[in-house]
Amino acid sequence: MAQSNQGNRPKQPSLSQLRAFAAVAEHLHFRDAAAAIGMSQPALSGAVSALEETLGVQLIERTTRKVLLSPAGERLAVRAGAVLEAVGELMEEAEAVRAPFTGVLRLGVIPTVAPYLLPTVLRLVHDRYPELDLQVHEEQTSSLLEGLAAGRLDLLLLAVPLGVPQVTELPLFDEDFVLVMEHSHWLGGRADIPREALRELPLLLLDEGHCLRDQALDICREAGRTEGAPVTTTAAGLSTLVQLVAGGLGVTLLPRTAVTVETARNDALTTGYFADPAPSRRVALGMRTGAARHGEFEEFAAALREAMRALPVRLTAGTSHA
Repeated sequence: MAQSNQGNRPKQPSLSQLRAFAAVAEHLHFRDAAAAIGMSQPALSGAVSALEETLGVQLIERTTRKVLLSPAGERLAVRAGAVLEAVGELMEEAEAVRAPFTGVLRLGVIPTVAPYLLPTVLRLVHDRYPELDLQVHEEQTSSLLEGLAAGRLDLLLLAVPLGVPQVTELPLFDEDFVLVMEHSHWLGGRADIPREALRELPLLLLDEGHCLRDQALDICREAGRTEGAPVTTTAAGLSTLVQLVAGGLGVTLLPRTAVTVETARNDALTTGYFADPAPSRRVALGMRTGAARHGEFEEFAAALREAMRALPVRLTAGTSHA
């Protein structure tokens, strides 16, 4: 009978030790790292020391003023991150197989979508997926994509196309842009505004970083607007932007889903609609390509698409795009 060589096997690091080391490698500060993973500072320090003993290498250079990674620590931090990510994917797959639409779903949403579509999303989850723990994070597109890639987020609700590798888009709908202006504006109430009207209008846009700003600028360029035409950027959100329009500082473009929410409370505003084909944007769900929960997310997209039927949008066929 063969004898077990279990006693000769090298000691293995624990996941707790790897998490502690990865947190220190990210924050380079024991207190901040401990807070980030919900561990006491002494326990975190002990876990890192135990990992160093297990591996037989010094990972951290400790001084009285700061924490530095040793050369070995810099190399092994990448490996530790990969191990933890693989374990996270294992747990995610097990959870998805065990029971779809249960557990946590971390949904990232851009600011120019969140106030107008979240009521529909939340109602759907409440009525159809009561066991799903939906956690919403409102951030700009670049931050959402970073969070998706890092595993901090599971699913995104945002404007596309993204053109980002390893992100699969599940289209939901297309919506037109609407011109918002003062009530006395000569274009107010029209349903046949030519895009060329955008060439000289004093246009108010969102701050840098918002995808809606980039979309609006693309529309203006397509309309023949020159770089020298006045564009005033003073607003961090659509609500502020609309109030600036009401104050007579210019006009702006709103996605159709935002119009009722943002203009109904101010009698000084009016809207105008563009002649066909009107400028528009597409809104979709974004997921990691090959995500363990891809089947669940595709079903969620189909249900969400149906729930949005009452909105002033054009629903898509739902074909995914990588």
